[in-house]
Amino acid sequence: MKTKNELLKVEEQLCFALYSTSRLLIQNYKPLLKVLDLTYLQYLVLLVLWENDRVSIKTICEKLLLDSGTLSPLLKKLGSKGLIVKVRSPEDERSVLVALTSKGKAFESKSQQIPQQMFCQLGLKSKEVEKLKNQLRLLLNNLVSEPN
Repeated sequence: MKTKNELLKVEEQLCFALYSTSRLLIQNYKPLLKVLDLTYLQYLVLLVLWENDRVSIKTICEKLLLDSGTLSPLLKKLGSKGLIVKVRSPEDERSVLVALTSKGKAFESKSQQIPQQMFCQLGLKSKEVEKLKNQLRLLLNNLVSEPN
């Protein structure tokens, strides 16, 4: 059993383990994404759009757990790069949809190697990666469903 002082060490904190791992993992994406002139968050937005093109800004925010204030500049930058366009929903004029351009669609094939390259850097077996992702999804679901 750990003492109170041991429990307060930074290396004992789950939050620090997640934060530092996440920060370094994202840092390892940078050289792979630099070739495409993308940031990590721009890449995540494109992943959502490659999965389902023409989605609402609200859907992207929900899927990536971002607020619209964070997403708006990302969309503006992706638009200026010619990867996406924003259009009004034909069903609801108040809703803005984000759609891939042909250039944005072409980036999907240019990005195909990124997940495998990242997997190789992890030094884990595929079963270990799947187990870790499942544990992190469970943690995320618990945190999202917790009242603030």
